[in-house]
Amino acid sequence: SSCIRKMRETLVKLLSHNDREERRLGYAKHFSLIFCSESQSSKVFVLLKISFLLSLSMSPSSSSSSSSRNWVYDVFPSFSGEDIRKNFLSHFIRELDRKLILAFKDNEIEKSHSIWPELVQSIRDSRIAVVVFSTNYASSSWCLNELLEILNCKKEFGQIVIPVFYGLDPSHVRKQTGDFGKVFEETCKNRTEELKNQWKEALTDAANILGYHTQNCDGEATMIEKIVNDVLGLLSSTPPKDFEGFVGLEDHIAKMNLLLDLESKEVRMVGIWGP
Repeated sequence: SSCIRKMRETLVKLLSHNDREERRLGYAKHFSLIFCSESQSSKVFVLLKISFLLSLSMSPSSSSSSSSRNWVYDVFPSFSGEDIRKNFLSHFIRELDRKLILAFKDNEIEKSHSIWPELVQSIRDSRIAVVVFSTNYASSSWCLNELLEILNCKKEFGQIVIPVFYGLDPSHVRKQTGDFGKVFEETCKNRTEELKNQWKEALTDAANILGYHTQNCDGEATMIEKIVNDVLGLLSSTPPKDFEGFVGLEDHIAKMNLLLDLESKEVRMVGIWGP
């Protein structure tokens, strides 16, 4: 029908900034939106965009330096694949996908592209960075350089940083001690003193940010759920800039947010009807 065609066309327009098929399929699985207004198409489009922005929460930072940024990703995960790719990370990404939170995935980088420039750009295009510290995080100069870029983005335009200490005491990251410190010292061999000091400062600064510690949570699944809900809350905390100038729209957004019930595990059908 024409209603269904209009829905599909609008979805394509809304998602045109990111052509990942997985994301489009994610929307189709989570929501079924029905157009019941043929005439007021502009109003329908606005309401549709509200609902998707609430689920995506691709909202800019409240700080003046980032208010005009267009985020490509909601979350950039920085991690040691050796330690967590097949366990914690896979479960974490799955939960983000379930909540329609778009995370950067390094295994989706096209093989013809240079990896490091792509990583840097993806960090800068992400609203939130989740840094998962594990013992072998410090064994990778890539991870340590990612951390430098993440903290630079935090300083430059207010990127939110959430540290997760996976099987580590935060003080070992903060002071580069224990097994983490030994691995770090090994990585620093044949590196300049300047770079080593930059890494040390970045590790200390990141470890001083309030985050999550596996020893303080009742199981990995519980911790992942808490982190994802925290991310969802942070993404939803700033109203989208797309609707500035629309008088009286905040109440409608609040009502739509209740209808979407993003924390529900059920599939939701949202009908938009009327002139």
